[in-house]
Amino acid sequence: MHDMQRRRLLAGFAAASVAAMLPLSLHAAKWPEQPVNFIVPFPPGGPVDTTARFIATPLGALWGTPTVVANKAGAGGIVGAQAAAKAPNDGQHFFFASIHHTVLPSLRGNLSYDIQKDSVPVGMGAVFPIVLVVHSSLPVKNVKELIDYAKANPGKLSFGSSGTGGGTHLAGELFNSMTGTRMQHVPYRGSAPAMQDLLGGQVQVMFADGPSAMPHLAGGKIRALGVGNPETSPLFPDLPTIASSGVPGYEGYSWSGLLAPAGTPATVVERVNADMQKVLNAPENAKRMLAAGAEPKPGSPEEFKAFIQSELDKWSKVVKDANIKVE
Repeated sequence: MHDMQRRRLLAGFAAASVAAMLPLSLHAAKWPEQPVNFIVPFPPGGPVDTTARFIATPLGALWGTPTVVANKAGAGGIVGAQAAAKAPNDGQHFFFASIHHTVLPSLRGNLSYDIQKDSVPVGMGAVFPIVLVVHSSLPVKNVKELIDYAKANPGKLSFGSSGTGGGTHLAGELFNSMTGTRMQHVPYRGSAPAMQDLLGGQVQVMFADGPSAMPHLAGGKIRALGVGNPETSPLFPDLPTIASSGVPGYEGYSWSGLLAPAGTPATVVERVNADMQKVLNAPENAKRMLAAGAEPKPGSPEEFKAFIQSELDKWSKVVKDANIKVE
């Protein structure tokens, strides 16, 4: 009887040990058991929100599980990032970060979260081209001529943006820094009013997000000189990159990618990344995203992690050099 009890005890310990060693694989096998939640830190209808829905809805179809996109807007993306940092790391919660979240640490020193420590990268989702456009009255036909004109007329040119610290502002300051020009920044409350003043000639230059620029390029009031993407954009196939037009190494564009709370099981992160890549590579979905102004950019978690670090480093320098302050 004693031997029988001993064997049962040993068998129980062995089973418990095996169970303790397999939580991630078992989790992955059953995942997802509940609706999967995606936090978007901006209002509905914007590029990050649109991208989130283009990705989350097909993922839900792949998983056979509902996906919920929750807009938690406020403070330029901070409110949503705070909510994501406090979300459970159970593999049911994710966060669509954007360029703002690699600029904010340099603009504000008192954030209650750390985008690197409080999250793990899942994968890049999309990039949104930023297009360098000028008013048609400006006697420049390309990027090099704009640089020459700006240097020959110091203080004469101003560039509009959708707001201080946003992607279109930082793209302009990066251009100033890399070319030695000193175009004056004029912030607006959104891309639409900035574009209206560019069309009216109140500002002469704008680093505009693609959807804001596209409807006006055929009208003759503004002229596109280049795109901030590192490679030619499929949305603007006839436009050269700014980098190839006299500013080597220039990269200024907006983007959105998926993060998960720190501690989310690695097997779940890998599964979501693999399925994201399926969604982003699907021709019909890619076509819909491009029509909305978003270029699909599938990639690995490791690639996205390195990209986030490079963005933090780049924008930190731009913010410091341009002495950008946010009230």
